[in-house]
Amino acid sequence: MSSLFSIVLIVLLAAVIGLYLYTLFIAKRVELGMPPEGRFVTIMGNRIHYIEQGSGEQTILLIHGLSGVAQHFGYSVMGQLARHYRVVAIDRPGSGYSVRHRRSSASLAVQADVVAGVIDALDLGKPMLVGHSLGGAVSLATALRHPDKVSSLALIAPLTHLPQGPSEAFAGLNIRWSLLRKLVAWTLATPLSVRQRDKVLDIVFGPEAVPAGFAQSGGGYLGLRPSHFIAASADMHALEGVLPAMQQRYGDLRLPIGILYGRQDRILDPQEQGQAMADRLPGIELEMIDGGHMLPLTQPDVTTAFIERQMQRKIAG
Repeated sequence: MSSLFSIVLIVLLAAVIGLYLYTLFIAKRVELGMPPEGRFVTIMGNRIHYIEQGSGEQTILLIHGLSGVAQHFGYSVMGQLARHYRVVAIDRPGSGYSVRHRRSSASLAVQADVVAGVIDALDLGKPMLVGHSLGGAVSLATALRHPDKVSSLALIAPLTHLPQGPSEAFAGLNIRWSLLRKLVAWTLATPLSVRQRDKVLDIVFGPEAVPAGFAQSGGGYLGLRPSHFIAASADMHALEGVLPAMQQRYGDLRLPIGILYGRQDRILDPQEQGQAMADRLPGIELEMIDGGHMLPLTQPDVTTAFIERQMQRKIAG
């Protein structure tokens, strides 16, 4: 019996080591093929990677969503905006090439403070915040905590209210315990992501097609790294500690806000997240279009035009 137990233990250990080595190989291969495109700044102990383009008096700060990266905007939106404005896109703490300090929380409040620190460190003045998905919640948190640092909000498929549960696409991130999260990240997460890639992308992008070159140009490959999985899982589970309280303070917002939502969004409910926000704050401009959740990648021209309209609205106001 003890001999059988030893054999099983050896097999399990070999499997774990094999999965770890596979994950390490993929992570290193991704990093070699897709090195950081921008520069770094340290905010509250977090090493933040940012990409900057353009110049001008008006500034825009782009904030990506859950399990996203700055390159989601770099695919096309950032370049178009940079023709007229100074534009900065960040990897949120732990995402992409940004490193979250080991003692730092994934709380929306902390992420908002990091955004405020980026604004000061890069001398962005009082920028418009453009937040996609979870980046919308981070943008709202920043406007609530640091109203003197934000001029307006342009939110794309934003998370504004705590959902009933995570989307099927993010079910694998539903791990509450830090040690288990790290174990899964370094063993199962990467091979499962590779195996389920088409199914997950269909949910995330659908009903629209995944843009050509997304894995490389849109930063898709970066999501295969274990650090990215750990950060996304922590981000998801930190929402319930702050977002419900934030919802009670939306009436305090005193700045122009625009929201763009795809009617066929498969990640967030446009009525629950977009229409509910517009109903609560009559000054919000809500635009509903045909499309899914990843509008900065699937409809970059429409997304850019929306952001520019919100910028003109801000200037006129």
